Amino acid sequence: MTTFDKREEAFETQFVHDEALKFKAGARRNKLLGLWAAEKLGMRGDAAADYSKAVVTAEIDAASDEGVVRKIMSDLAAKGIAISEDELRSRMNELLAAAVAQIKAGV
Repeated sequence: MTTFDKREEAFETQFVHDEALKFKAGARRNKLLGLWAAEKLGMRGDAAADYSKAVVTAEIDAASDEGVVRKIMSDLAAKGIAISEDELRSRMNELLAAAVAQIKAGV
């Protein structure tokens, strides 16, 4: 195996690792965001956990953050809870950082 081949393999391995981290962090962020939104909606216990799972599924179904934003904004509006999309996206960014930290810490 040449040095070039070793370097290429290392880059591929790093790419796979980074993509896996990105996926895990996104899913964890959505779980945390779902729990945050559930609290705002007055949900506790199993209801909050189920709602959190629905938020994670919303991203998978829409294949983007937009599905999560639409779901939470719609659910909050239906309950008369006013929150701006900017505030929600800001919270998403905060929770993404927390999710990455948790994953790196092995939590």
